[in-house]
Amino acid sequence: MGFSLILVTNSYFCRSIKYFMNLIEDLQARGLVQDIMPGLDEQMAKEMTSGYIGFDPTADSLHIGNLLPITLLMRLQRAGHKPYALLGGATGMIGDPSGKSAERNLLELETIESNVQAQKKQLEKFLDFDEAKPNAAVLVNNYDWFRDFSFLDFIREVGKHITINYMISKESVQKRMETGLSFTEFTYQLIQGYDFYYLYNTRDIKLQMGGADQWGNMLTGTELIRRKGGGEAFAMTCKLITKSDGSKFGKSESGNVWLDPEKTSPYQFYQFWLKLPDTDAERMSLTFSFRPVEEINALIEEHNQAPHLRKLQKALAEELTILVHSKEDLEFAQKASEILFGQAPVEALKSLNERQLLEVMEGVPQVTAVRDALTDGFDLLTFLAEFKVFPSKGEARKMIQNGGLSINKEKVTSVDFVLTPEHLLNNHYLLIQKGKSNYTLAIFN
Repeated sequence: MGFSLILVTNSYFCRSIKYFMNLIEDLQARGLVQDIMPGLDEQMAKEMTSGYIGFDPTADSLHIGNLLPITLLMRLQRAGHKPYALLGGATGMIGDPSGKSAERNLLELETIESNVQAQKKQLEKFLDFDEAKPNAAVLVNNYDWFRDFSFLDFIREVGKHITINYMISKESVQKRMETGLSFTEFTYQLIQGYDFYYLYNTRDIKLQMGGADQWGNMLTGTELIRRKGGGEAFAMTCKLITKSDGSKFGKSESGNVWLDPEKTSPYQFYQFWLKLPDTDAERMSLTFSFRPVEEINALIEEHNQAPHLRKLQKALAEELTILVHSKEDLEFAQKASEILFGQAPVEALKSLNERQLLEVMEGVPQVTAVRDALTDGFDLLTFLAEFKVFPSKGEARKMIQNGGLSINKEKVTSVDFVLTPEHLLNNHYLLIQKGKSNYTLAIFN
């Protein structure tokens, strides 16, 4: 029985090793690799390697800025290696100065623990935690090993192995020296470095991955492993994701694009990717899609033949909406998009329940009115002018006469149109459309 299990385990690894050996090449072909320590290729080709990435629990949801590290762990696991997701219950109490221009507010332990649990639930959707598999994913929380680690023990066991000169030379520290860096943040690299050392010794983790701004912290970890125990470990960073204009990627007009559907609906998530400029869509497809690079390049060529069809954006939006949410959520997002921007029949709009309707209409200008005002009928021209949907009755009349006004996706053909309760969607809502895609949602309470 034991012999058979060994054969199964080895067979599993052998099936993965070909892709596994090409994992770094694949990441480089996608333009993702920023820094990499020598010897990582050989280490990965030699054996199933455990690697980890840390996630900062400063919010109760991950966002699309976290998608790159998530997909890195997914690629690592699909290549036959063992991924670890480290939730920073301890480091989250301090704050990483990397990439920051000012010290952030410190969170209470209860808030961090709540955020850790929320993020843990999200990560379980992306990685395979089936313990029967040799490379099953594992979640760890660094608060578990820092909780009883006293300050005196820490400076004796860790601090004496890393010099001040070494710590000050780090770019993340240098950038903050002019504006001010607290001792709390200054020690962050030691704490993250100890994470790597601890995981190396207790979990045989030999690889840490992350964003380019983490390179200095990662090297502190590999240096601690070398100086304190004579071991060898590796680090690899990916380029930070920015938009084509150089600004930070991952925000929409309303702020962060979250992975939690309660914070960013699947429809909004889908629309974010669908609206990417062509240059961003090319880079983000290589960054986030699990399609082979050759297939993505072919799709880019096809897209360039007819950019107005937005085939590249649609393919990426479809893949990532299913990945983060579900196929059903994608189908709804596509249906909603067709209702607002396509030629979907009126019945499609009327089929939306109240939650779906409000989800689709989030961000659309709104006006509120009293439902009883419709009991005896409400002249449309008067309504549009009184509630400032149009500057005046004259403007509204002109739009109707030119065939540019619709109520609930049905064109208004008469300036004498009267609103009644029967026009309301879900008994409370009226969708007013000016032109092709200029909407106002009227809410009757």
